[in-house]
Amino acid sequence: MKNSIFAFLMLFGSMGLLAQVKEIPEVKIKDIEGNIVSTSSIKPEGKPMVISFWATWCKPCIRELSTIHDLYPDWQDETGVKLVAISIDDARNAKKVAPFIYGQGWEYEIYIDENSDLRRSMGVNNIPHTFLIDKDGKVVWQHAGYQQGDEEVLYSLIQKLARGEKIESH
Repeated sequence: MKNSIFAFLMLFGSMGLLAQVKEIPEVKIKDIEGNIVSTSSIKPEGKPMVISFWATWCKPCIRELSTIHDLYPDWQDETGVKLVAISIDDARNAKKVAPFIYGQGWEYEIYIDENSDLRRSMGVNNIPHTFLIDKDGKVVWQHAGYQQGDEEVLYSLIQKLARGEKIESH
């Protein structure tokens, strides 16, 4: 019984924390060349933006970003969406990120959150974790995990945002 109550409190406590993330917090991360940048430089530029937390060792992350990669040029043409992929690989694995993404052919903006500062600030516990940001920089939707077809749900939400419609956050 105690374990059930504890699990319930942990689940809903973490959901409450996630619900509080309203915009991208300002922290320092690295670009793939190793330069330190502020997350304040990551802007939606008046269009929808997707932020995807991933790692080189995360198979579902790679499936999600690879699936989106095939669709991304059309998504950009139709909605102007920008995808930003944030690697949570730590300092030991950070050197693998650039060769990995070049090998994949991904053309996203890629950053590395070696110290997990952004990850913690946004309440990311499991990856992949995807956030949808509106044109004003507000988090309007988020989803953890990946199953085939999740990209279709994401794109329908991106289309709504691009048309100026409101998204019910969850």
